[in-house]
Amino acid sequence: MRATWRWFGPVDVVSIDWMIQAGARGVVTALHHIPPGTVWSAAEIARRQHDVAHKSDGSPSGLKWEVVESLPVSEDIKTATGDWRAHIEAWKASLVALADAGLRVVCYNFMPVLDWTRTDLGYRLSHGGTAMRFDAADFAAFDMYVLNRPAAKEDTPEPLQEAATRRFADMTQADRDRLARNLVKGLPGGQPGMTLEEMRGHLSRYDAVPDAQLRRNLANFLAEVVPTAERLGMRLCCHPDDPPWPLLGLPRVVSTLADYTQLTDAVDSPANGVTLCSGSLGARGDNDLVQMMRELGPKVHFLHLRNVTREDKLGSFHEAEHLGGDTDMPALVAAVLAEEARRRAEGREDAAIPFRPDHGQDILDDLGRGTQPGYPAIGRLKGLAELNGVIAGLEASNHV
Repeated sequence: MRATWRWFGPVDVVSIDWMIQAGARGVVTALHHIPPGTVWSAAEIARRQHDVAHKSDGSPSGLKWEVVESLPVSEDIKTATGDWRAHIEAWKASLVALADAGLRVVCYNFMPVLDWTRTDLGYRLSHGGTAMRFDAADFAAFDMYVLNRPAAKEDTPEPLQEAATRRFADMTQADRDRLARNLVKGLPGGQPGMTLEEMRGHLSRYDAVPDAQLRRNLANFLAEVVPTAERLGMRLCCHPDDPPWPLLGLPRVVSTLADYTQLTDAVDSPANGVTLCSGSLGARGDNDLVQMMRELGPKVHFLHLRNVTREDKLGSFHEAEHLGGDTDMPALVAAVLAEEARRRAEGREDAAIPFRPDHGQDILDDLGRGTQPGYPAIGRLKGLAELNGVIAGLEASNHV
């Protein structure tokens, strides 16, 4: 397993210097300033590689850009409307430029509108730190009474409707404004949040795109881009929905093992794979992460390792410590190591699967630092240290 670290570029509060000290061996980044549907140029890619390769004092960092996260899929592609064909051609052209620069692993997602959804970005924990949280009642209150989405009540189970109505009644205007700000934060690469009216406009684009249509659009997208990736020797890996169930009336098509199997079967190629995110998938109690790793193993090209604590049957959860929460992280890591051993026996060049400590709790000096939500310095350092300890222990005990 190869330890990597997500970096949002020169604007990131967490520097290249810090990630070296945290123990990262490679960098996961993207050109977040380039709008979806636009070709990533060789010059822009080279500039980011140069940034990664140097510390703040200009000396060599010893690090390389190893995983692209994410090459964004535009809303036009997801809905198969507007300039979607031109955007697919731009996506393929970006793959060519990335391959020419030596990059081989590209993470993407097919989530409509939002990359992730949380109601609280600074949920206070018993130890004094904070974590991101999804409160189902808060979210339903937002959907029904702040966003005022026409079908919100129809889409919300009755027990959750009742909880949301009570919750909204207890909210001050400041609470409602904060909730709205949090719920429009989940844009690709931490782009500035949208207004409620802009969100309504984005949602309306999916009124005529049910799950079945989004699945077809994903399959059509893969049919276009996977052959290019295979020719270039690249590995594409789709990130799951976060959280992995329908929200805001939007279709969700990458939430379960069955979804992933359908995705990989759509275009059978070593280039068509998955990003196994234990946090996103682990928010669903019916997702068995160890089973998913075993069954999807040959197609797992990238790993996000984090943990969540599921709080109730309504869908609330918060982001736990990496070895806490409801996912058995040592068992999952053991399954990853077993897959790597199988790959080495086959002689695969990609036997070492890149992983990163996904998200992290804000602790110690992280508090008040103002990092990207979910991406503190010390919280991720702690997570990476814990994960490295699990890996070393399993390897030393010949567990795999």
